[in-house]
Amino acid sequence: MYIPPHFFEIDAREIASVIETAPLACIVAQTTKGLIANHIPLLCGPENALVGHVALANDMHRLVADGSEVLAIFRGEDGYVSPNFYPSKPEHHRHVPTWNYRVVHIYGAIAFQHDERSKRAAVGLLTRAHERRVNGADAWRMADAPADYMEQMLRNVVAFRIAITRTLAKSKLSQNREPRDYLGAIEGLRATGGEAVAERMTKRLAKAT
Repeated sequence: MYIPPHFFEIDAREIASVIETAPLACIVAQTTKGLIANHIPLLCGPENALVGHVALANDMHRLVADGSEVLAIFRGEDGYVSPNFYPSKPEHHRHVPTWNYRVVHIYGAIAFQHDERSKRAAVGLLTRAHERRVNGADAWRMADAPADYMEQMLRNVVAFRIAITRTLAKSKLSQNREPRDYLGAIEGLRATGGEAVAERMTKRLAKAT
């Protein structure tokens, strides 16, 4: 991934926030049949690994050999930035359109797990995290489902872990603009449906002051 120095993200909290708020990763892998890509929710698990699961019917676990390197791409907030957002534009017109966004690329070795314990752990980790976020004290639990039904569902999935070897993160949030144009980009994004990325820019500005 191309990352100019001013957009290179090294803050572990910022990287974690992308993964937590945009957990549906695109997992890219090279196979004997060429490149494949699957969109799968992932969570950071213990021992510096990403944890997830796929449907048994998904050929990913048959096409990708254990130990193969894969790339998991997490896309955070994004939005189109028009030159018209910049207050300095009428003065010199030296601006062009661009796109603001946050993205995290995680590389690692994948290992598929077919045993019930690993599958229960992967499904439990995912559902616990998102159910608590969505439903709080009323969060759905695996134990809420009939035992025979849950066993049937688990037979139809394959768990996996990605042992992280490298992380690259990019936060392209107008850091290369002068203060008035940075604020103009925030205002323009808010006015054109880019509230999420505008809010991220606002938080970044607050941290810097």
